[in-house]
Amino acid sequence: MSTNQTIEKRDFIKIHTDIPVRYKFLSRSIPVESEGIYEGTTCNLSGSGLLLFGKVPGMSWIPGLLMGEILLGINLLLPNVDVPLKALARISWVEAFEKGSDKCGMGLRFKEISKEHQDEILKYIIKAQITR
Repeated sequence: MSTNQTIEKRDFIKIHTDIPVRYKFLSRSIPVESEGIYEGTTCNLSGSGLLLFGKVPGMSWIPGLLMGEILLGINLLLPNVDVPLKALARISWVEAFEKGSDKCGMGLRFKEISKEHQDEILKYIIKAQITR
């Protein structure tokens, strides 16, 4: 008997949370107009990435984002941590925009993050699991 179940393998446990994120679009190969720093929130977080709910400058950016030609420099503002945690992230997927909204969900995978900042994320996740 065969079943068609998909098992999702994760490197890290993820938690559902609501944390402010500041981010900026970066690219070496595609001209990215510097529109400044955006603000969003994460709906879930793991040691390897996060779900960002925020703004994309336009629908024309989606192919470059999904192909890794445009990356995101992010500052994650964890509670009880004095400095923002910084990472460079790649977008793995984008949820459909809600009609009338300029925000969407973006699955981000960390491309570059310091060991210290990743450790701070993991400490936050462990504390959140213990206090549930």
